[in-house]
Amino acid sequence: MTFRILGIDPGLTGAFALLEVTDSTTVLVDVIDVPIIGSGAKQSVDVIQLQEWLLCHAPHCAFLERAQAMPKQGASSGFKYGRVVGALEAVLTVSAIAITMIEPSKWKRHFHLQGADKEGARGLVIRSYPGQHHFFARKKDHGRAEAVLIALYGAQTVLRIKSDAEAPTAVETVS
Repeated sequence: MTFRILGIDPGLTGAFALLEVTDSTTVLVDVIDVPIIGSGAKQSVDVIQLQEWLLCHAPHCAFLERAQAMPKQGASSGFKYGRVVGALEAVLTVSAIAITMIEPSKWKRHFHLQGADKEGARGLVIRSYPGQHHFFARKKDHGRAEAVLIALYGAQTVLRIKSDAEAPTAVETVS
């Protein structure tokens, strides 16, 4: 059976990565940056474009990095980030995609990444999927790499211990 897994690095500079798992084979299908409309302080998620992409790719479940306040983040920035994450969760929910929240420390520890090691994540994904290097060619593509690793973490840990019939069907939290 083929299972399509979505990994999400939330935020305006975040990304979505879609993996397809068949038996022990994991294929990177597609990666997109979070679609944005507006500019400057008026940026927001293009929920229509995002839902069209989701419906086109039909993932079975999503692993979303848990949103949290950042140290020294201002109230306005924190509010904007929360709105983006809320929009992402809403689009997933209305698209009938089960969401599992993943703690950043869990997936980073799983892949032996230290703290905010953005380049480490990008390098790991490039080595793991060399044929998909074009998705991660720029230094700023670290959000795409993190989305891939979040999906891969979900596939390797959460879904491995569950049969197909027990795959996530609602919002779950992995702590």
